[in-house]
Amino acid sequence: MTPIPRRSLLLWLAAAGAPVASAQPLAAWPTRPLRIVVPYPPGGAADLAARLLAPELQRGLGQPVVIENRPGADGNIGSAEVAVASDGHTLLMGSVSTHAINPLLSRRLPYDAVKDFAPVSLIATMPLVLVINPAIAQKLGIRRLADLVHAASAQPGRLHIASGGNGNPSHLAGELFKRLTETYMLHFPYRSPASAQQDVIAGNMDLMFDFLPAALPQIRAGKLLPLAVTSSRRIPGLPDLPTVEEAGGTALKGYEASAWIGLFAPSSQPAEQLARLERDTVAALSAAPLRERLTARGMLMPGSGGAEFAALIAAETTKWARVVQLSGIKVDR
Repeated sequence: MTPIPRRSLLLWLAAAGAPVASAQPLAAWPTRPLRIVVPYPPGGAADLAARLLAPELQRGLGQPVVIENRPGADGNIGSAEVAVASDGHTLLMGSVSTHAINPLLSRRLPYDAVKDFAPVSLIATMPLVLVINPAIAQKLGIRRLADLVHAASAQPGRLHIASGGNGNPSHLAGELFKRLTETYMLHFPYRSPASAQQDVIAGNMDLMFDFLPAALPQIRAGKLLPLAVTSSRRIPGLPDLPTVEEAGGTALKGYEASAWIGLFAPSSQPAEQLARLERDTVAALSAAPLRERLTARGMLMPGSGGAEFAALIAAETTKWARVVQLSGIKVDR
């Protein structure tokens, strides 16, 4: 019997609908180093999480994982770069800003947060913490959240609240707080949460909702006085600090304003690759050393998969859309 040439056999099997092993099966992916774009400057929570995740992810995927910072426009520049990436090896460490808040605020967003991306995994959530300058708190007799609400109600506009910029989660957390307590504090947006924090420590600003990873060292050093944490539960790093809901009474029932960061791929990524990436990312997040390092920095580690992450993004977009509408927040980016 004359043997059938291999090429002819493969063509016949393909025509018959039989599974055929390709010359470069998807199981071989990734074939070169992966790049995780962080759309923020080095040193922030997203950057830290990406750099701690990379070695664990590298072990599962079998290829180096490199981090590249592409800051600008509150995450829009780096996100837009990944949205159009077609090399199959470029990912994004996105955030509540890039995928839930910025689409509500910007008329010129250079990407579609839903259509251009495939959510891979929620990496971490980050509660904010309401902090006040200790000297100002002592001068005004503010020791608890209830004291702050009383002071803000008694003298509308007397207190100055800083934020990391218009539309930043630190800004929206404050707007939600003011709406629910029916108080007015004069808002001062800064170029970044770090610069806002510096002015609160210096006493040039009274208070702010700060990201917990950045605030923890200053709280422990006595440079900031914490009044409440914005998560739905108390956090391990500050177990005696009440949540805003606990300390705020009826007016603040249900208050929650955590930020989050997560891993995204371009929506053009093949489904088989996305499935492997999700599986290996969730596995990496279960590694005890990684969880301990991030938890010690004030991050909580849910480690959910793509479907759960997509549901969270939809819920967060609905939630912050209401705050944006009531507050009339507008940005030019």
